[in-house]
Amino acid sequence: MSIAVYPGSFDPVTFGHLDIIQRGAKVFDHVIVAVLHNPNKNPLFTVEERIALIRDVIKNMPNVTVDSFHGLLVDYMRKMNANAIIKGLRAVSDFEYELQMASINRKLNDEVETFFMMTNNKYSFLSSSIVKEVAKYGAPVSDLVPDVVQVALRSKFRVT
Repeated sequence: MSIAVYPGSFDPVTFGHLDIIQRGAKVFDHVIVAVLHNPNKNPLFTVEERIALIRDVIKNMPNVTVDSFHGLLVDYMRKMNANAIIKGLRAVSDFEYELQMASINRKLNDEVETFFMMTNNKYSFLSSSIVKEVAKYGAPVSDLVPDVVQVALRSKFRVT
C-alpha cells in the first residue's frame, strides 16, 4: 500500500491545498494530511481547529485522513509507515526551498521519496497568508477557501 504524507501548516486550508489533496488521493492509496506543530509560527487557528477544518473539507475522500505531528517529518513518516511526501508547488520560487527540504529528508531517510505537484494555475498566487490578509479586512474569500473555512475566518476576525 502506498501511503503519502502531505505536510504543512494549513493555517487555513485553501482551495490550493485542496487541489493537491484531491490529486494526491488519485495517485496514492492513502494520503495523510499532516498538520505541523510549529512553535516558531504564530498561527491564526490552533492545530485542533485546523484539523477540524481539513476533516470537514475532505469528508468525502475515503482514502484521506488528517493528523498532526511535531519534530522531524521523516520520524513521523516512519511512525506512519509512509513512503512518500507530497509537496505542492505554486511557482519556481517554491521549488528552491522544497528541493532543499526534499534533499535533507532523503539524507535522513533514503526510503522516503518526495513528489512535487504543480498546483492548478488558478491557485498559483494563493497562500494561507494572503487569505488571512484579505479576510482580516472583510473582503470576500469565497473563491479562495471552502465555505467552512470562510465562516471560521469571519469568526476569527469578527467580520460579518
